[in-house]
Amino acid sequence: MPKKGKGKAKNTTNKAKHNRLMNQKINKVKLEKQQHKERLKAIIKKVNNEKSPK
Repeated sequence: MPKKGKGKAKNTTNKAKHNRLMNQKINKVKLEKQQHKERLKAIIKKVNNEKSPK
């Protein structure tokens, strides 16, 4: 009985696409969190500057 060849790797294209999409999503969430933190810092800085001259 002859051995079967390896053939094409199963599911590699779907896994690669999924991995790429998940990385995009993770990066998007990280960027949004960072921008939110920066916005909050800017607001806090603005409020503190308004308080201090008085």
